[in-house]
Amino acid sequence: MNRRYDIGVIGAGAWGTALATLNARMGRRVALWARDPARAAAMDTARENSRLPGVRLPDDLDVVTSFPDAEVLLVAVPMQFLRAVLMALPAGASPLVLCCKGLEANTFLLPPEVAAVVHPRRPAAVLTGPNFAHEIAAGLPAASALATPEPDFRARLMEQLRTDKLRLYGSTDILGAALGGAVKNVVAIAAGVVMGAGLGENARAALITRGIAEIARLTVALGGRAETVSGLSGLGDLLLTCTGSKSRNYSLGFELGKGVALAAILRSRTSVTEGVATAPALLARAVAVGVEMPIAQAVSALLAGEMDIAGTMASIMGRTLRDE
Repeated sequence: MNRRYDIGVIGAGAWGTALATLNARMGRRVALWARDPARAAAMDTARENSRLPGVRLPDDLDVVTSFPDAEVLLVAVPMQFLRAVLMALPAGASPLVLCCKGLEANTFLLPPEVAAVVHPRRPAAVLTGPNFAHEIAAGLPAASALATPEPDFRARLMEQLRTDKLRLYGSTDILGAALGGAVKNVVAIAAGVVMGAGLGENARAALITRGIAEIARLTVALGGRAETVSGLSGLGDLLLTCTGSKSRNYSLGFELGKGVALAAILRSRTSVTEGVATAPALLARAVAVGVEMPIAQAVSALLAGEMDIAGTMASIMGRTLRDE
């Protein structure tokens, strides 16, 4: 007979493993799903994930290769694999907590929008905020936003997922929360470029500030709330990702700023840098609703090889003067 878990975490990357470890330490019955059977077996034997070195998996955390039957499913797969994973999930009533950040490359949809298409009757929420996986797994204090519009569902989820290390704050703005998590990766690439190219802290501070303005404009245009941008899913996540050397998006931008080719950077990595696929999708989504996003536009052009760093900076600094 299959075991019923309190929490099933779909995706055994660093973030999924950190979330599974955090919840298992709270005494919950947790299963961590890994797509690759060989990798799952290696994790189970070593009780460690190579993508989160130095963190021992709790003894009672099950590493599985079949989708677990659980009260709540935390989906922590890379954004470009989200649709395929959701389509493969068996039918059921278990709510989905979407823990991935970005936009789908071909449709330009955010995680809750993809979930609404694939599982229109299944309750869904977004978990997002300024959280590095290695710090969460190490038990360091942090906070996240848990966004979903239905108050009773949100309250129930917050109780099911509450821990003594990761403090949750509720939000009704699921779209705004998801958008903040997507856009910050693109702005973080730009911030990394600025620092890698030696353009200075002044330039990075200005970039982060204008990045917040870009997130707010698009959030409102898509039906979200401007105030969401000042919270954990917007400003909080943006600050961490644009200043933390452990950020994959910031570090990629830093290498670009030093003159390393994008293809070479990506070849050297085993984990996904979400901002690379998100940048052109974000720009397309913004164009569709008539929102100007000069930072996203510059990053997209840089990643596509259509503009060098000098041209990228010139395109931003040379824009028509306007009030803030």
